[in-house]
Amino acid sequence: MGKFAAMLFENTLAFAQSLDNSDNLAHLRSEFIIPTNKDGEPIVYLCGNSLGLQPKNALQYIQNELEDWALLGVEGHFHGRKPWFHYHKFLTDQSAALVGALPHEVVVMNQLTVNLHLLMVSFYRPQAGKYKILMEAGAFPSDMYAVQSQVEMHGYNYDDAVIELAPRQGEYCLSNEDIIAAIEQHGSELALVFFSGVQYYTGQCFDIPAITKAAHQVGAMAGFDLAHAAGNLKLQLHNHNVDFAAWCSYKYLNSGPGNVSGIFIHEKHGLNPATPRFAGWWGHKEDVRFQMKRGYIPEPGAAGWQLSNAPVFGMAVHRASLDIFSQAGIDALTSKTQTLTPFLRYCLLQAKAQNPRIQFDIITPENAAGCQLSLLTDASGKQLFDYLTSQNIICDWREPNVIRMAPVPLYNSFVDCYKVGQAFAEFKG
Repeated sequence: MGKFAAMLFENTLAFAQSLDNSDNLAHLRSEFIIPTNKDGEPIVYLCGNSLGLQPKNALQYIQNELEDWALLGVEGHFHGRKPWFHYHKFLTDQSAALVGALPHEVVVMNQLTVNLHLLMVSFYRPQAGKYKILMEAGAFPSDMYAVQSQVEMHGYNYDDAVIELAPRQGEYCLSNEDIIAAIEQHGSELALVFFSGVQYYTGQCFDIPAITKAAHQVGAMAGFDLAHAAGNLKLQLHNHNVDFAAWCSYKYLNSGPGNVSGIFIHEKHGLNPATPRFAGWWGHKEDVRFQMKRGYIPEPGAAGWQLSNAPVFGMAVHRASLDIFSQAGIDALTSKTQTLTPFLRYCLLQAKAQNPRIQFDIITPENAAGCQLSLLTDASGKQLFDYLTSQNIICDWREPNVIRMAPVPLYNSFVDCYKVGQAFAEFKG
């Protein structure tokens, strides 16, 4: 637990301010541009699980690349301040540290769903009798669509080839016991077990090492969509023996809308040139790439899955954000989360006890390690959401009746959480 976890919370502004004054990461808020209302006052931004805020240094990082392009033209590939030829390498060490990987196990490229398709080409290799994919029911739609098209490309029917695991009747989250039991039950037919790291709707954090171990025990691959986990949870992909994973950079990684994605491929696969993949010239072995010869020779590790050269301007923003993560450290960030998110939960429940006009249940498990809280509302939920927006509190509405909030340790404060609780307490319906 975080350093404040042993404290008893108090629902007062003074207490929230005392937590902020004791927070060693509070200064990082000044590294981001906090949106303001029409009066120029900072809003309470709790939507980092959908789109993170802009780092102040992003503009300068892009400006540097624009200047090199203007001054050097094509020579920027080799003579720029950050040569474009290997620009992706400037993101590698920091990305590896964030997800608990060895540097050669990660690379930044493409966008998330593109990368999931490329990874499933390599790691969904169905055979007669062993062709099924186990995943959570209600996964993010892009994951469902990607899985559907992958199984259909192999000639299978989705309803037969994909096992969607749903929570028990009357519950909102899957139990880890049910996930492991399902893997064991269907093990003889499973080719792939594919889960998110954090369930986007409920905020549930899945047990990545347990799921991976169970998948391997039945001879299946284990892969994860870490869109809501990267930059949010402490991950150990290498040590937990995960086969593959991918994540976006625009949520907790604060790198701008639609920006680049990262992938992880365990070295047992990535260092094997025989591992099947779709190839492109930027994944070809770097020291002979410009010989332009026939015959694909993959760069060792995850870099051998690259197709095209780096989108430098987008990667510049991503590098700007990763530099802030390196300054903070994922251990310190997750430690703060373990107090910040419970404090928001406390403030919300205090408001619920005070104000009979608001009705909601927090469906995110209390032991979830991440930033997100999902509030299941009643028929007045959309009215409540619109009211919060009018009070300069930006969160996220998900049909049919869930409000998602994410207090991000990089730029959200304990006072932010207190203000949200006060707004709930004053809701008049």
